[in-house]
Amino acid sequence: MLKIIRQSLALIVFICFIALIADYTGTLHAYLGWMARMQLVPALLAMNVAVVLLLILLTLLMGRIYCSVICPLGIMQDIISHFHIRLRKNRFTYSPAHPILRISFLILFVALLVIGLTSWAALLAPYSIFTRITTTLVQPLVQMGGNMLAWWSERANNYMFYSVEVWMKSLTAVLISATMLIILIILAWRGGRTYCNTLCPVGTLLGYISRFSLFKIRINENKCVKCGLCALNCKASCIDLSSGKIDYSRCVTCGNCLDTCHTDAISFSPRTSQDKSEPDAGKRAFLTGVLMMAGGSLWAKDREKRDGKYVFIPPRNASPRDLPVLPPGAASLRHFQQHCTACLLCVSQCPNNVLRPSTRLDRLLQPEMSFDKGFCRPECTNCSDVCPTGAIRPITRQDKSSLQKGHAVWRQDMCLVISQGIPCGNCATHCPTGAIEMTPLKSHAQSGKRIPRVPIVNEERCIGCGACEYVCPSRPDAAIYVEGHEDQRFI
Repeated sequence: MLKIIRQSLALIVFICFIALIADYTGTLHAYLGWMARMQLVPALLAMNVAVVLLLILLTLLMGRIYCSVICPLGIMQDIISHFHIRLRKNRFTYSPAHPILRISFLILFVALLVIGLTSWAALLAPYSIFTRITTTLVQPLVQMGGNMLAWWSERANNYMFYSVEVWMKSLTAVLISATMLIILIILAWRGGRTYCNTLCPVGTLLGYISRFSLFKIRINENKCVKCGLCALNCKASCIDLSSGKIDYSRCVTCGNCLDTCHTDAISFSPRTSQDKSEPDAGKRAFLTGVLMMAGGSLWAKDREKRDGKYVFIPPRNASPRDLPVLPPGAASLRHFQQHCTACLLCVSQCPNNVLRPSTRLDRLLQPEMSFDKGFCRPECTNCSDVCPTGAIRPITRQDKSSLQKGHAVWRQDMCLVISQGIPCGNCATHCPTGAIEMTPLKSHAQSGKRIPRVPIVNEERCIGCGACEYVCPSRPDAAIYVEGHEDQRFI
């Protein structure tokens, strides 16, 4: 019964997480967003004391049930391992723990957190890995499926569904996510919970706490006939029949051993004074990631529909920002770098395709703004609504309209008014705060010809939304771009 209940709850949690992250309509986060905040690493970074205490109490009560029911990456490994079990039963065996490896990763993880490289420390954090994989690899497939559904619906004169552009936000994020997915598939296929019990920081921390849990998997040596079925079906490889002990720091309370024991020698019960299955003490805590470097990004060709035909628009070069434009609510660059785990949940929920994973090594995969496919609309607060770590603090629509994330910078040599003598004014027309004003060019005042008008930016009124950069027709470089601020402020 324990195994059936665990599998049912785990399946529900896994489906809900996939739906939350892969949803590109921005509707499900209002109902399922709390699930991201229940993950241990985001809760720690957000200083969510209630959630952290709840997870610790749950571990002290039932062991590492978090890893089997709440952690989506752990559930994904169970699903992968399950397919191998159907092909080859009784394939596991006891393997000793690797404390030196765990402690080494722990030291590295803590060091990266202390020096502020949170995005590097989160490369092996389970929640961040799962959300990155889902955002970069699964969500595009969901979008393509939605586009096919919209195509069929339109031909039936039903316009309930709509199509969206499917494009790659970051080649670096895709490469890292795909590499990690391949590693996880290999580890789960061969050894079940190898990643969880060797590298995972959450598994290491909860493994230390679970040594003191009230309810545990226990072996009754008087009933045990040493058949070995429990060890052969233990995906955590933590049952040592030769000594009759269970390594509770690695046991994830999956219930496989309970289901296979035919002599009722194994039970999930409270600790007793006669219990002889206490594990050896071992040090646990946090860990971190594999340092993987990949560069580059993939740009997609922009096409604009006009008069029933597609007109090719040349791609635009990246704007020369000294500081990144952070998501609204990030407070400051320092705060954002220390709290963001690069889970990319905000990227998956951005309806305007503004947020992208960074390729800079000091903030690897942490989101920043780019305005080649849209701009940050003042009425949208999706990124602050879904962030589980507090890296993007919640803001209201009213606050966002006055929150300055950066300021626009005009480059005279790139402007079509100067370089080609073409009258323009897109930036001023589309500025939502009226921070850009078209002013006659002083150098042409005495020429006797029509005086061209050029944009003048009022930095005190500009909120850095990027509307001007998005609509600027100048190619290959935008004549106006947004420079980020180290500290966001209200104006």
